[in-house]
Amino acid sequence: MDILNALVAFLNFVVVPGFSYGSQLALGALGLTLVFGILRFSNFAHGDTMAFGTMWVILITWWLQGMGIAAGPLPTALLALPFGIAITCAFVLGTDRVVYRFYRKKKAASIILVIVSTGVMFITNGLTRMIIGPEEQSFADGARFVMTAQQFKDMTGLQEGLAIKSTTAITVVMAGVCVALLFWFLQKTRTGKSMRAFSDNEDLALLSGINPERVVMVTWLIATALAVIAGTLYGIDKSFRPFIYFQLLLPIAAAAVVGGLGNPLGAIAGGFIIAFSEVFVTYAWKKVVLYLVSVDLAPTQLLQLLSTDYKFAVSFSILIIVLLFMPTGIFKGK
Repeated sequence: MDILNALVAFLNFVVVPGFSYGSQLALGALGLTLVFGILRFSNFAHGDTMAFGTMWVILITWWLQGMGIAAGPLPTALLALPFGIAITCAFVLGTDRVVYRFYRKKKAASIILVIVSTGVMFITNGLTRMIIGPEEQSFADGARFVMTAQQFKDMTGLQEGLAIKSTTAITVVMAGVCVALLFWFLQKTRTGKSMRAFSDNEDLALLSGINPERVVMVTWLIATALAVIAGTLYGIDKSFRPFIYFQLLLPIAAAAVVGGLGNPLGAIAGGFIIAFSEVFVTYAWKKVVLYLVSVDLAPTQLLQLLSTDYKFAVSFSILIIVLLFMPTGIFKGK
């Protein structure tokens, strides 16, 4: 048995990718759960908002690269990110004013807003494909690794290497910073407290003098910023294709529901639960098992429960189970 090499393989192929993917899902789920908690509807356009914002980040990144501007070892996309957030926030606020505001004033049922958001989703997706195209785009530059597998082998003398990609480190750090800032904002600032009050009891909040339109605007701004950051981090870590972001809505929604819709802590927990579930089920465990058993017992199969092509089936299965047996989620959401 070679427990240390097995542990390194487990960390390299399960824990590190799970933390990276979980951070991306958590940021996406935070935006989705904020909209649900305060505006009281499930925003089906959230995944395509991520795609729309990431598209602008890519276009500005290409422009900066063409001008010879770079961020050194960091991805140039980080320089373009504030501009992508600003453009997408303007688009989302415009959509709210033209579309959602009408139904909000009519006191339309939540299901109506869900259907409306589906229409916004298709329009946003179409715009993204028209502007940047449906093909896969790669826009990550800068240093590829914080630590390569060979460097780890040289340091430890182990047979198995542990590689930490720069994009993984950036994702985890940025997700941590965003979550900390969001919780500080919601807990400590007057606007954040107004948003929490509006979420808990809209009528009482209005009687207290809280401006509902301001709460709505700030909610959209925060949710959009989180969506663009999550989309950009996913894009530099993997790649960008509009249809992938359309599909990402499922694991993000599953994360929000598993944690408890409307509960920010639940969104974070749900993001990591969904991410690690997908990685666990789709990882081929043969490499880890080979370190733990004798040659006689070595498996000939990959020991993979599901192909990576079916990873979204894991999210969907978890979503169905939670809705059947614990519809308010782990943290007792709405």
